[in-house]
Amino acid sequence: MKIVVCIKQVPDTTSVKLDAKTGTMKREGVSSIINPFDAYALEEAVRLKEAHGGEVIVLSMGPPQAEVALREAVSLGADSAILLSDRAFAGSDTLATSYTLGRAIDKIGDVDLVFTGKQATDGDTAQVGPGVAQQLGIPCVTWIRRVASIEDGRMRVERLMEDGHAVLELKLPALLTVVKEINIPRMPSIRGKRAAKKIEIIVWGAADLNVDEAKLGLSGSPTQVFRTFAPPKRAGGQVFEGEPGDLAKDLAGRLREIMSK
Repeated sequence: MKIVVCIKQVPDTTSVKLDAKTGTMKREGVSSIINPFDAYALEEAVRLKEAHGGEVIVLSMGPPQAEVALREAVSLGADSAILLSDRAFAGSDTLATSYTLGRAIDKIGDVDLVFTGKQATDGDTAQVGPGVAQQLGIPCVTWIRRVASIEDGRMRVERLMEDGHAVLELKLPALLTVVKEINIPRMPSIRGKRAAKKIEIIVWGAADLNVDEAKLGLSGSPTQVFRTFAPPKRAGGQVFEGEPGDLAKDLAGRLREIMSK
């Protein structure tokens, strides 16, 4: 079984700050990590490899420093790593990102299963996973909390729902986006760390993929982010104290006062 896991290097949310003047994220001195939901996707892929055999390939699109995240993924059990890095990819929105990742997976070839996290913490759109599936023309199920079985080219999964879960069966190849309930990611082993140091990260640019350059980067992105800002802090609310009957009257009076303005 050949499994591809799409991962993204994102800023550590505990150290994210915005520049008040420019409205952009301060990246200098901010540590980066593998997108947390992608870590669950990687763990599930490695578990399936251990149970059924095959290989796990991690794929990421980003600047050269994203190689750090790919090496970490190898230390956690991935067999090989591919970085999509090219100035032509800069400024990609979710559509252009999905297109580029899809072309890379096509180039890898004979992929049975693609995993992604349900969303990235720096964008929270949850659009790239389904977008890649659309580009590949394969089934997609989101919010997977359990892979129940894989047999004879079909798999059964449990999808997290607001009021429980749904059991679905689908034919491979397919793409799954996972939630944190699916597993507990492992820590890197000594052997994994050694492999991560030695492995050669494959780097592909636009020229290495069968792409329409008009669909890459900013030119291929119908949505663009012009400014990011933190919402203003809310003022403290009014606290009512006293007996329940008096509190109800005071609250009703205050609400009438607000509604009359």
